Amino acid sequence: MSDNLPLCGVRVADFTRVLTGPFCTMLLADLGATVIKIEPPGGDDTRAWGPPFQESGTGRESSYFLSVNRGKRSVVLDLKTADGMQAARAIIGSSDVLVENFRPDTMDRLGLGWDALHAQHPRLIYAAISGFGQTGPYRDRAGYDVIAQGMGGVMSYNGEEGRPPVRVGVAVADVFSGSLITQAILAALYQRERAGTGQRVDVNLLEAVIALGSSQVSRYLTTGEIPVPTGNDHRSIVPYGTFPCKDGFINVAVGNDSLWRRFCTALELTELGADPLLASNEGRVARRTELTAALEAGMRGFTRQEVLRRLDAAGVPCGPVYNMQDVFEDEHVKDQGLAVSVPHATLGQTTVTAAPWSFDGVRPPVRRGPPALGEHTAEILAELGLE
Repeated sequence: MSDNLPLCGVRVADFTRVLTGPFCTMLLADLGATVIKIEPPGGDDTRAWGPPFQESGTGRESSYFLSVNRGKRSVVLDLKTADGMQAARAIIGSSDVLVENFRPDTMDRLGLGWDALHAQHPRLIYAAISGFGQTGPYRDRAGYDVIAQGMGGVMSYNGEEGRPPVRVGVAVADVFSGSLITQAILAALYQRERAGTGQRVDVNLLEAVIALGSSQVSRYLTTGEIPVPTGNDHRSIVPYGTFPCKDGFINVAVGNDSLWRRFCTALELTELGADPLLASNEGRVARRTELTAALEAGMRGFTRQEVLRRLDAAGVPCGPVYNMQDVFEDEHVKDQGLAVSVPHATLGQTTVTAAPWSFDGVRPPVRRGPPALGEHTAEILAELGLE
C-alpha cells in the first residue's frame, strides 16, 4: 500500500516548526510524500514543550512534538553557516515542495525566498504559512494560535454566556491553517501537471480562523448581529447540545421536526411531543430556555447508556461525551485501529494516531515514527553527495 499512496515520489523540504506547518507536512507524509524536516541545532521548538514527555529507552521526547511529526526524516542544519546553506539548497533542489512558516521576508534574507528559488527551480511549489499574511499592516507580527483565535473572533462566541472569552481547547487556528495549506499544496501539484510550473501558495492563521467561523461569520455579515457565547447550545437548532443523564453527559442533534417526534417517542416525553408550540424547530428555538430545562429534567431519569440505546434505535443522532481515555477504549475506535505503536530511534516505541483517510478501503500505514533530532542527517546528506 505505501508504494501506491497518492503522493508517492513527491519530496517535501520542511522548514516548519511548532504546529501549523508540521501538521501540514505530517499530512503530506501520511499521503505518501517523502518529508525531510530541516531543524536548527536546538531542534523544533516543540521538542522542549512539556511536560508531558515520554521517557523510555535512551530518549525523552515531548508528547507535543510526537503528535505532529510522524512519517518524517529529521536533518539538523545551521543555516547561519555555509555548509548548512549548501545542504539546505541541495535538499530544496531535490524537492517538489518547500513548506515554511517563518515571518515574512525571513527566507528572502537567507536567499531562499520564492523569487530566488522559482528562478532556479521553476517546478518547485513554495508554501508559506504566517500569522497575518505576506502583506498588510500586521504582516511582521508573530502569529500564535491563541492570538489568531482572539483576533479572528472565535473567542468572542466560544464558551458560556456571561463568562470571559475562552480559547478553543485544541489549537484550531494552527490545525485548520495546516489543513488549508495542505489543500493548497495538493491543488498546486495538480496544476503543475497541467502547466508545468510551480506556484507560491500562502495561508495565514488569522484568515483561517475567520474562515473557520463559517455560520457565525455569516450571521454577522448578513444581519449585523454580533454572535455571543451560547455554551453547547446551537443558535438555530433546538434541541442540539449537551444533556445530563444519571451517570454522565450525552450530545443530541435533533436537526429536523421528524427527528423531534422520534426523540420524544423514544424518551417517552409524551407531553412535549404533543405540544403544538414545539412541533416546529422555530417554535422550539423560541422556547429554548423552558424546553431545555424540561429535557434536562426528563433525561436525568435515565442512565447514559439507556438514553443512547433508545435514541440509536429511533435513529436520532446522539453520542456520549468522552474523556480521552474513553475515546481510545471505545469499541469503534479500537476496531478502526486509530492508535498505532511505531518504532522510535531513542524511545524504543511510541504511540501515534493513524492517518485520517483510507484509499480503496485501506488506511495508509504509518511508515515512520516521529524522528529523533537529527536522526537522518548523515543519511540524507549522503543521498545528496554531501559530507
